[in-house]
Amino acid sequence: MNKSILKTIEWILRIGIFLCFLGHGVIALGENTAWIPYLELLGLKGNVALDVMFIIGIVDVLVAFVILIKPIKIIVFWACFWTLITALVRPISGESIWTFVERGPNWITPILLYLVLYKIQKKLID
Repeated sequence: MNKSILKTIEWILRIGIFLCFLGHGVIALGENTAWIPYLELLGLKGNVALDVMFIIGIVDVLVAFVILIKPIKIIVFWACFWTLITALVRPISGESIWTFVERGPNWITPILLYLVLYKIQKKLID
C-alpha cells in the first residue's frame, strides 16, 4: 500500500475519532441525564453519577485532542476499549442490541487507527 494513501486513511480515522470523542465529551460535560442509567449499572447514583459523567467528559475531550494532534499508542488503545464498552453497556442496561450495532463505527474506527499506526505502517517500515 502506498504510504501517501495510508497517511490519508490515518488522518480520516483520526478526524473521525476526534469528532466522536469531542461530541460525546461535550455531551457528558452537559450532564446528559439519558446516560445516568449506564452509570447506575456501576452503582453510581445521583450527584455521584453526574460528577463521574463530568470526569468522563473531560477525559473524552482530552482523548479527542490527543488522537487528533499526536496519537499515543495507549490512548488509541483506550479509545478502542472505551468505545466498545460504552456501546456494550446499552444492551446490557436493557436497550435493544441495535443500540450496540448502530455504534459499530464508534469502536471500529479506533481499532482501524490502531492497526494502521501500529501494525500496517510498522510492516511498511520493516
